[in-house]
Amino acid sequence: MVGITQPKPGEHVNANGVWDLLQNKGKMTVFSLCLLLCADLLDLAVGYLTVTIEPLPPVVVGETVTLKCNFKTDGRLREIVWYRVTDGGTIKQKIFTYDAMFNTNYSHMEDYRRREDLVYQSTVRLPEVRISDNGPYECHVGIYDRATREKVVLASGNVFLTVMSPPNNISVVAENTPAPFSRYQAQNFTLVCTAKGGKPAPSVYFKRDGELIEVISYTQSSSEQGGGAAGVRGARPLISRDLDDTKLQRSLSLLDPEGRAPRLYTESPQRVHTQGQQAYEPSPATEVIPETVVSREFPRWVHSTDPLYYFSHTHIPQSDGSVVVQARLTWTLNPQLDNDALFSCEVKHPALSMPMQTEVTLAAPKGPKLFMSPTRAKVGDTVRITVQGFQNEVFPEPLFTWTRVGGRLLDGSTEREGKELILERVPAELNGSMYRCTAQNPLGSTDTHTRLIVFENPSMMKNTQNQNNGASRVDVLGLTWMALVLTVTVELT
Repeated sequence: MVGITQPKPGEHVNANGVWDLLQNKGKMTVFSLCLLLCADLLDLAVGYLTVTIEPLPPVVVGETVTLKCNFKTDGRLREIVWYRVTDGGTIKQKIFTYDAMFNTNYSHMEDYRRREDLVYQSTVRLPEVRISDNGPYECHVGIYDRATREKVVLASGNVFLTVMSPPNNISVVAENTPAPFSRYQAQNFTLVCTAKGGKPAPSVYFKRDGELIEVISYTQSSSEQGGGAAGVRGARPLISRDLDDTKLQRSLSLLDPEGRAPRLYTESPQRVHTQGQQAYEPSPATEVIPETVVSREFPRWVHSTDPLYYFSHTHIPQSDGSVVVQARLTWTLNPQLDNDALFSCEVKHPALSMPMQTEVTLAAPKGPKLFMSPTRAKVGDTVRITVQGFQNEVFPEPLFTWTRVGGRLLDGSTEREGKELILERVPAELNGSMYRCTAQNPLGSTDTHTRLIVFENPSMMKNTQNQNNGASRVDVLGLTWMALVLTVTVELT
């Protein structure tokens, strides 16, 4: 066995230098010589091909992205093909091809979806990227095999395009509304902030009067997501309050028999009859009674000046890759302190230069404005009493309850809920009756009254007179006929 002497560092051994090595050293075997010759011939036939793609930073929806494919080869270029990879790598969709043989390029997308542009042979530009463009991309480069000129040698590189989308909509609502107002029982109150369209999921937080709220985070189970504040109530009981029986008894003594707070005016519209005077008749117009003051009586519990705020959030993935974030802020409501408090929801996202914000002001309802149609109701008309608005902005949404002072509603019920009260075919007996609209939300309540004036209906009176006249004519004819019959009978006898 003849030893093989290694070449010096940096010395290149090729086919031309093999014979020199063999002559100078005389130590190469026939097998080693064949290996060197084959390696050099393969290198000359195939050549080399490397493909690299520059990594891309995250981009925002609507921006333009350039996909650049870098390759090195000493062979003859055949084609460059860009693929979009979907379904975890199981599907590769061609998006653009450069054919070096004919020096042409074309898109594989439909005409109405074509947005790709070939900047250079290996560079593709995507203008106005969408969320759907998010994902991996591959660049495949093919060169001709030097040995056969028919076989194509391929190499590829890949890059991941991350498309961010800022939230396009944020809103704040009160959970479980409309809800009644309670003077004697503490209740939880929950604000829900919803941010839609963000990718990745944004961070959401609450502020009160411009100051960041310190919250206690908790995890909301799936069974509690539909329960809103009830979920928090189940996981955390309300803070115990000191009861004041003296205040409670005093407050209960002020209630009327129906359980309502006392009114500042006479509720029963009665007609006063005095000797020598005619009965009082209401003026022919709809009379609006001024509202009462909003109640500020909360005697059952003692509130802490520093409420505890509980915070939770849920992420709901959407089909387009975005995430809907719902954040909940729950605390024990204190109407005395929370009325007119400004709560804001702020959303931070890497695609935003500054946070998005929406805000609401908690407020009890004051003075609902009522509108009656028709303004001059006649007997038999259908009357609608509608809430047109308030003297102030009200949040959360109020609950409206209609009652008739001193009696039941026209359909026999004691009360009716909704923004509108409908009285169908009002009779004359309802003239002068008064209706109360109670507007309430968890922060307070207020009442507004309106009096219904019903006028006589001439058409109905005319029909009634016609019916009476017809009946009298029938009676006269009947008497005349009976007289004739009697006369004939007497003459015959």
